[in-house]
Amino acid sequence: QVQLAESGGGLVQVGGSLSLSCAASGRTVYLYAMGWFRQAPGKEREIVARVRWGAGDTYYADAVKGRFTISRNSRRNTATLQMSDLKPEDTAVYYCVVQRIGADRYDTWGQGTQVTVSS
Repeated sequence: QVQLAESGGGLVQVGGSLSLSCAASGRTVYLYAMGWFRQAPGKEREIVARVRWGAGDTYYADAVKGRFTISRNSRRNTATLQMSDLKPEDTAVYYCVVQRIGADRYDTWGQGTQVTVSS
């Protein structure tokens, strides 16, 4: 099993920046990818960004390209989502996720952290 601990988030004004961090523990040798989803009130959960653990390649949702950056620290088993130029539509609960080797989906989820962008 893999456990996830999220940190960061909070309240920021439009155009501001925030950083989210996710630390994985447990059977981290099986990590294939880490990423972030978000869910805004009344909306479906959507993927924001992910990084593949071995290759380090990244994926971003169109809505955040150029504003968000995801990175990983393989030694510390952490992933960080740096968010800049935040907009009100970025307001959501952000969830750290893990896809383990051999899994066909993100199978471990963090508890979520609130990001609120005020205008």
